[in-house]
Amino acid sequence: MTPNPYPQQQGPAGAQAPYQQPWGRPAAPVPPREDRPNKAAGWLHMISVITLGLMAGLFFAYDVSVMPGLANTDDRTYVTSMQQFNAEIDGNGLFALIFMGAIVAAGLAAFLEFRRGRKTIALWAGLAAVLYLVVLMLTMGVEIPLNNQLADLGNPAKIHDFSLVDKFKGTWETVNIFRTLLNTAALGCAAYAAKLHGRAEALLSVGR
Repeated sequence: MTPNPYPQQQGPAGAQAPYQQPWGRPAAPVPPREDRPNKAAGWLHMISVITLGLMAGLFFAYDVSVMPGLANTDDRTYVTSMQQFNAEIDGNGLFALIFMGAIVAAGLAAFLEFRRGRKTIALWAGLAAVLYLVVLMLTMGVEIPLNNQLADLGNPAKIHDFSLVDKFKGTWETVNIFRTLLNTAALGCAAYAAKLHGRAEALLSVGR
């Protein structure tokens, strides 16, 4: 059996010395996970801020322009407009991507930051995900069922009973205000998490 031409060095009291490459230079140490740049988390923070901002802007636009404008129309025009708005949104793939992508991006950003030991950043990103989760719950539990009831009325030209409209207005518009506030709070948390992430990465770059 051929002996190893590169025997391991022994430190004090028989302790094994760091591995030496055959040409005499020590192998480069692998930096700890928290000391490596994390581009994936940075992209996720950016995506969560953009998508949450787009959703908050959509809800806010309904609060301050769409719904007040429709309130000045007759019930038939109101139903016609809302049915058309909802049909366009429901069939829009880009909207669906942004609508669901916001919570995915924020949640994954929180997970990656937590794995790196950056618990403060993970907390803010996680809070953004939780707040937006409440927005999704309000949308799917209240707003979408109301939209479906309005769609079930059928052709507005043939509707004779518009009693549903008053119920729709009072509930849908109030819940949308809460969606706007929660979504805006989620956006603020996501933006702060992104800011903290940028600071951490900058300090990491300086230390290398």
